[in-house]
Amino acid sequence: MRAVFLDKDGTLIEDVPYNVDPQQIKLASGAIEGLFSLQEAGYKLIVITNQSGVARGYFPESALVGVEERLCQLLAAEGIYLAGFYYCPHHPAGVVPEFALVCDCRKPAPGLLLRAAGEHNIDLRSSWFIGDILNDVEAGHCAGCKTILLDNGNETKWEFSAQRTPDFIVTDLIEAAQVILSGDENPVSRGTALPYPHLGGR
Repeated sequence: MRAVFLDKDGTLIEDVPYNVDPQQIKLASGAIEGLFSLQEAGYKLIVITNQSGVARGYFPESALVGVEERLCQLLAAEGIYLAGFYYCPHHPAGVVPEFALVCDCRKPAPGLLLRAAGEHNIDLRSSWFIGDILNDVEAGHCAGCKTILLDNGNETKWEFSAQRTPDFIVTDLIEAAQVILSGDENPVSRGTALPYPHLGGR
């Protein structure tokens, strides 16, 4: 079974920092079209998200239930269904003792992807991770997935390494789906003259 793993904030939905108000959840531009085409092609859709607001004491872990329900509601209205919703509530600098720790599930660690793959019988080598920052890319590569970065302004540091270099860079989920469905295996070259100056010459 193949999957497309999706970061939540800034990728699947509009980025509202530490938001757990279901009424503020808005699907990102292109999400419906992109995800529907991936679902039709047989990919499972699974959310992988860091939620350090729990460890930081900004909201209780239980608040994420409403977030998941609202997200599923918005997608189901368009005939799109999530196979899984996985979150990391931890942060080593947190103030809630039970969540203030170093873990293997906070991206860029691949723990959530590995857990999801085990629970859903996912072939990670045939799967993809789409995110909006290079920590998502690193998590995807560490798990064995191909990766796509949404270049929407949320990544600001551009600290590259072999694991943090995306296979493809796109502007939205429609374009991400087109890349995946095209079967194009040629990764973006970091030295290629592309309209992404932060990649040039690195």
